[in-house]
Amino acid sequence: MTHLSRGLWVVLASPFDDDLALDHASLARQLELARSVSAQGVVALGVFGEADALSREEQRAVVRTVTSSYDGPVVLGMSGRTTAVVVDQARDCLDAATRTPVALMVQVNSPRADVVVDHLTAVHEATGLPVVLQDYPAVSNVRVATDALVDVARRCAPFVAAVKAESAPTPPSIAALTAAVGAPVFGGLGGVGLVDELACGAAGAMTGMSHPEGLRAALDAYDAGGFDAVAEAWAPWLPLANFEGQLQIGLALRKEILRRRGVLATGLVRPPAATLPPPLLPVLDAHLARLPLPDKEIAWNSA
Repeated sequence: MTHLSRGLWVVLASPFDDDLALDHASLARQLELARSVSAQGVVALGVFGEADALSREEQRAVVRTVTSSYDGPVVLGMSGRTTAVVVDQARDCLDAATRTPVALMVQVNSPRADVVVDHLTAVHEATGLPVVLQDYPAVSNVRVATDALVDVARRCAPFVAAVKAESAPTPPSIAALTAAVGAPVFGGLGGVGLVDELACGAAGAMTGMSHPEGLRAALDAYDAGGFDAVAEAWAPWLPLANFEGQLQIGLALRKEILRRRGVLATGLVRPPAATLPPPLLPVLDAHLARLPLPDKEIAWNSA
């Protein structure tokens, strides 16, 4: 089994134009942003990618654009919970891909380890691809005990490429998983727990953030100097990560900031997703004014 590389995996948004149709030019600019921060790879159709709000043909279109425009490793997120639905979605997306993704990200669909094992095994056997096991109860509405998740990862070890741990509090879960399984364990949730997750053994970050260069700086600092270095490097970015990580409105916040960066043409989300509350616009401005932006931010702002 080939595991995912340690480091930064950028979760892509699905951008829309003024008519809420898919905007492939903005999607391509996100891929360029991922390249600019030396991401280890990208995740398309993840939770940040609003996969549940896309038609099957739109999902196929996203897969075509990403796999044809980006030469790095690609993980495809599967939004379904039922095995038959996930297998069907996976086959449809793979048929649209211009090259084979490195893995499929599949969400925990039951608190019972045996049910999840059967689920992952069926997806793997139907596609022949490795699986990223995602534990994200805020979206799946499924809470699984850490020992059950460890059991799943162990029993599915021959085809689990990574585990994505997003059940708060994430640090103890990541510590237990990294001690028990061979696959890399990634944090998500916009990086709000990044410092403690790395200290507990996380292999990196797999998440959506408007400024992935902040995540890159933090991961590089940890590799070079450990806890003290990453705490210092991530401190200037953490308020923005917390701001973007607000429940319900986080997607709209991130997309609006990406719009301001010139990466997305609009910050629109599809209903029924929550839109950006107008009272937060001056707060958003205040956060952006405090960022330690590199010189190349100017290029994004003028894109």
